[in-house]
Amino acid sequence: MSPRGNTVIHEPNLRTIMMVEEAILNAEEYPTKKELHESLPKKTMYQTFNRVLEYLEKSSKICYNDNTILWIGAEDEEFRAMLASCRRTK
Repeated sequence: MSPRGNTVIHEPNLRTIMMVEEAILNAEEYPTKKELHESLPKKTMYQTFNRVLEYLEKSSKICYNDNTILWIGAEDEEFRAMLASCRRTK
């Protein structure tokens, strides 16, 4: 069950989460939920899209209201350099 009491039909996968993150980061202006959903390169169920936004908000990567979505996660050059130097696990 989701926090709103609806039965969850489909959970997002990692590719979907990353696709939404990238769309937020590459947006020229702060998008609304509708604009962001319509701008995604692959169509997703709206329920799945909302679950991604819930996850991103709980993990402190975004904040949003009825009007806009704002990326607040760490995305700077130092962070990217450190991430690139980390060991990858299989």
